Amino acid sequence: MFPGAFAERADADYALVGAPLDRSTSFRPGARFGPRRVRHYAQGFDDYDHDTGQRFTDCAVTDHGDVGPTADAAEYLQFLEGTLGDYREEGATPLLVGGEHTVTVAGVRAVDPDVFVCLDAHLDLRESYAGDELSHATVTHHALDVADRAVVVGARTGNETEWERASGADVTVVEPADVGDWTPTFADESVYLSVDIDAFDPGFAPGTGTPEPFGLTPREGRRLVGELAPVAEGFDVVEVNDRDDGQAATLAAKLLRRFVYDHATTRDDG
Repeated sequence: MFPGAFAERADADYALVGAPLDRSTSFRPGARFGPRRVRHYAQGFDDYDHDTGQRFTDCAVTDHGDVGPTADAAEYLQFLEGTLGDYREEGATPLLVGGEHTVTVAGVRAVDPDVFVCLDAHLDLRESYAGDELSHATVTHHALDVADRAVVVGARTGNETEWERASGADVTVVEPADVGDWTPTFADESVYLSVDIDAFDPGFAPGTGTPEPFGLTPREGRRLVGELAPVAEGFDVVEVNDRDDGQAATLAAKLLRRFVYDHATTRDDG
């Protein structure tokens, strides 16, 4: 159980669901251990948040546990979408913890946002990778089947076709050098926020499948998650694996809590 996620399902404002999928990782495997590690490394955090004056244990978070993968990826995503959608219908905001980035497809489908916002080193705009149409490298491509547009923050790599696709009117890329000057503005649009931990420089989060240098700092990520949380209707953090001493999982757990604190503040105001 994620520390502090003690709410009963009927009382929950937030539902944490683990998705330990690890099938299409193209470099370093281990994302199946992500949900377990994120829960584990959250144990050392204080319950109280000085910035918002809230306690995590008062934010009505329930931990559903993990939804274990099946042999068929499409079937798994459909089942995961149904689980998240059920919580949405019950009034809880889904908090998905991966697992490889492919699980985000289920989260986006369940939330059906206007805008898909993703912190990611990679564009993930491929239609397939190594013959796999549900690869972790196709997430933004699939998100655009649901959302009207996508914003990829921290992207710094992709093939030529992906960069050409990213020049379309429905895709915005905020490269790492420009993050400091970028302020999220979404007016009345609904947002789904995904955090691929490889958006961060591997010096801060080495435990991920495809690390890419020259990435975001944790402080930048904290600001972005805090500013995006009030307009987001779903959240995930993905691509944490077991190839470090807990740095990636600790950062992921902290960003998840940041999302809850800042989202709950707006929820309380409403």
